[in-house]
Amino acid sequence: MPSAVTWFDVRGRAWREGTAAVVDARVRLTADQPSTEMPRLNGVVAGGFTDSHVHLQLFDVAELAGSTLGRVFDLGGNPEVLAGLRHNSCAGPHNSGVLTRTRGVGADAGPIVEDSPESCGGTDVEIGFAGAFLTPPGGYPSDRTWAPAGAVREVADADAVERAVVEMKNAGATRIKVASNAAAGPVFSDELFATIVAIAADHSMPVIAHAEGSGEAQRATRLGARMLAHAPFSERLTDVELHAMRGSVSWVSTLAIHDGDAYGIAVDNLRRFHAIGGDIVYGTDMGNGPTPVDVNPREIAALREAGIDGDELLRSLAPVDPTSSTSRLLFFPGCTPETADPLRARLLTPADLEP
Repeated sequence: MPSAVTWFDVRGRAWREGTAAVVDARVRLTADQPSTEMPRLNGVVAGGFTDSHVHLQLFDVAELAGSTLGRVFDLGGNPEVLAGLRHNSCAGPHNSGVLTRTRGVGADAGPIVEDSPESCGGTDVEIGFAGAFLTPPGGYPSDRTWAPAGAVREVADADAVERAVVEMKNAGATRIKVASNAAAGPVFSDELFATIVAIAADHSMPVIAHAEGSGEAQRATRLGARMLAHAPFSERLTDVELHAMRGSVSWVSTLAIHDGDAYGIAVDNLRRFHAIGGDIVYGTDMGNGPTPVDVNPREIAALREAGIDGDELLRSLAPVDPTSSTSRLLFFPGCTPETADPLRARLLTPADLEP
């Protein structure tokens, strides 16, 4: 029979009351107010978490099926392969990307808040992708052995950019990934970087930048990137620089991929950016080394070290809408909204609703 349940509404940024019931051998949640006669689920519920930085070609995608992730974004791979992965394992209509801030490009654009890629029928995990890295000739990661064949497009002018952006869009990409790694080779001129942003915007595709090297995070933001693929780790940003980023660019955390000085710098930058209201989303660079194909406990610990916990931590994990008929549901057994720990979450099953 239906059960009363407390669930996390990431859009409303609050905990709400709803009703969970088994429909076609699967638990579904609605926002309908439960009756006082209903039994109550001993714990709280959220949608599957989002990892906003993965590389699907560098790990076994099938392992996502047993994870607490409900949505992943690939930020650099062969667009044909990524489209095939999604096509072969996904069912259901494509949901157009939703950007909650659409005030143009550059400093007036605002950060990427949420995007709804295709629902993956094989794993119940939504998959979105940016396609290949755009980089100047000889730029990062064109010389990296880990980069899959076809995962990099070296572009030297606006015509090449237009072709690359159209290619990514036609493959199903919803974002454009730009490599701006001055520590590992040439980077785009300001003019060409801004041209990439403008062309991508013409196709309703925000730019996500891998910004590495002195001044690159600041430059990518100034030139119109909507998201940084990593919390800046090359240098400690000034308070003025952080304030300039707030409201125009989001950061994907990826703290746990670092150690030593880079880790300390990234955590410090993220802590101070979050403290002034900067937008932070959870991401791990999954596939970069031996990362778990699930929520990463080291990333969660690093975010907590940076002062993000409780409801703020859940918001950074951007759970999918649990009231959607295609969403997987997570259960935090025995937890209340105050004690809900992402590392205690597991998939909600029909057995959990049994008396």
